[in-house]
Amino acid sequence: VKKAIDFKSRGFKLFPGKDNSNKFSILNEGGIKQASNLCPDPGEPENGKRIGSDFSLGATVQFSCDEDYVLQGSKSITCQRIAEVFAAWSDHRPVCKVKTCGSNLQGPGGTFTSPNFPFQYDSNAQCVWVITAINTNKVIQINFEEFDLEIGYDTLTIGDGGEVGDPKTVLQVLTGSFVPDLIVSMSNQMWLHLQTDESVGSIGFKVNYKEIEKESCGDPGTPLYGIREADGFSNRDVLRFECQFGFELIGEKSIICQENNQWSANIPICIFPCLSNFTAPMGTVLSPDYPEGYGNNLNCIWTIISDPGSRIHLSFNDFDLESQFDFLAVKDGDSPDSPIIGTFTGAEVPSHLTSNGHILRLEFQADHSMSGRGFNITYNTFGHNECPDPGVPINARRFGDNFQLGSSISVICEEGFIKTQGTETITCMLMDGKVMWSGPIPKCGAPCGGHFSSPSGVILSPGWPGYYKDSLNCEWVIEAEPGHSIKITFERFQTELNYDVLEVHDGPNLLSPLLGSYNGTQVPQFLFSSSNFIYLLFTTDNSRSNNGFKIHYESVTVNTYSCLDPGIPVHGRRYGHDFSIGSTVSFSCDPGYRLSHEEPLLCEKNHWWSHPLPTCDALCGGDVRGPSGTILSPGYPDLYPNSLNCTWTVDVTHGKG
Repeated sequence: VKKAIDFKSRGFKLFPGKDNSNKFSILNEGGIKQASNLCPDPGEPENGKRIGSDFSLGATVQFSCDEDYVLQGSKSITCQRIAEVFAAWSDHRPVCKVKTCGSNLQGPGGTFTSPNFPFQYDSNAQCVWVITAINTNKVIQINFEEFDLEIGYDTLTIGDGGEVGDPKTVLQVLTGSFVPDLIVSMSNQMWLHLQTDESVGSIGFKVNYKEIEKESCGDPGTPLYGIREADGFSNRDVLRFECQFGFELIGEKSIICQENNQWSANIPICIFPCLSNFTAPMGTVLSPDYPEGYGNNLNCIWTIISDPGSRIHLSFNDFDLESQFDFLAVKDGDSPDSPIIGTFTGAEVPSHLTSNGHILRLEFQADHSMSGRGFNITYNTFGHNECPDPGVPINARRFGDNFQLGSSISVICEEGFIKTQGTETITCMLMDGKVMWSGPIPKCGAPCGGHFSSPSGVILSPGWPGYYKDSLNCEWVIEAEPGHSIKITFERFQTELNYDVLEVHDGPNLLSPLLGSYNGTQVPQFLFSSSNFIYLLFTTDNSRSNNGFKIHYESVTVNTYSCLDPGIPVHGRRYGHDFSIGSTVSFSCDPGYRLSHEEPLLCEKNHWWSHPLPTCDALCGGDVRGPSGTILSPGYPDLYPNSLNCTWTVDVTHGKG
């Protein structure tokens, strides 16, 4: 049994009210008794109001929401005649949902994200952002750096103007992970409304916005490995695209800027074909859809053909295949039966390869499940009396540009990196009747541990500037001259929270006093040792990784009459700027955090502080006193740990609540 009946006729919905005097009549034996000329009272939305009390045919009523509520549905509805008998409203009465997040933004440009990005957004969210151009003669353009919502259930509605929720102004309703390259408003305002349901979500989105000229669709960019013709972005302008040699175009070859400021389609993409011959003296071979993952059930063949009498050199810039199931085979010739130079799988990048003849055949096979990032291989051809161009190793500088027989090149690693392959100098020489380099092409990488004794330097997490690997156990020892201290400064730090940890010890080994243990993104600006040694231990678990860290260190001299600057705790403040012997400094924390120890630091006669720098921590539970305050989840603003059961007791003045 329902309180209202939903009649449908010619696409309209009818909602009979309780007013019997205006209730329409149904057909009886004698035909239609009477036609209704009034629509039922639509009522008012909860937490909103209705403007207008005329319910006769042709009349329109409007709705609005109270502050901090957002309208869902039609802002206005009209009383219409249906099927020559019924009078009914053109749409449902809208509802007002409480706004849980969002903000008002202004030009000329900026960035904003969904709540908690890049972690999962909140359930049952109603977020509203309104972007207003400072220049009223301009419009708003947005593009998404990241976008992923639970498809079909969580939506981001984007509309023109400042009237949030009005269906007549909607430009796009987005869900899932596919979005237009650009979205442009018609006026100097744009609104975005995120609605999520009560179940699992996703990472959300990151949006860039800026003001652009009116009657423009904005610059959509140029496809990777593509070429764009024309540079006009105004209404009715056309852009045409083609791909670089060796790539195939997927999508529209041309797009037009429409009158509604939206491009007629996204820009196309240029993909690398699965079957191709290469005859240029140098080029690039990419796995399909590199670096997004090559997919499944592939059998790709590429043939590189150079001039007779020359040879071909391959440089592996990136390589990541599903280990033991997806393979790349390199053959010395153009036949399936040609000799195999090498077969590769997994994530280890192969060394450089050189053909014996003037033709190379690359065969790539992928099975029915899972895939890796793929590969990026560059090739060049060279004569029989010269060595292949070794390129410039990543994280290094090369000296020497002559690759003829008898010439040499040298490679020096950038600061913080060491040679992981080869020697500093290699020479082009004749060995076993072949012209080749005297050793492998040098490579430079960030080491897992080491002993450093230079006055200053850099310590990098292994794999920097890429992600570090799983299951690491790296130890570094920094040694300064006797009578000196060591200062370390954190330039970058980002590890997997709670699992991948950097420990810093005040001495030469793991048994030395702990200065600090760090994970996530929260680290002090700098740390000092109390002796001429610092020991660092970096351990990672067997899953997930991150960018890691870049740490600068330097040897510093202890002042005869003072201690070194002790620093300031993250999320804290320091009181006192006198670091002379006998002076003290004290600390406090931002609201919600608690000092690890409240005793002031005393600069002692040995030039060291009496205690390590305290930390400001968001703890699991405790007693909270005072007329007002802040409670933070453990570890905030990082993610809280698993398996917690925290209880806070809030105690205010007797007689108050």
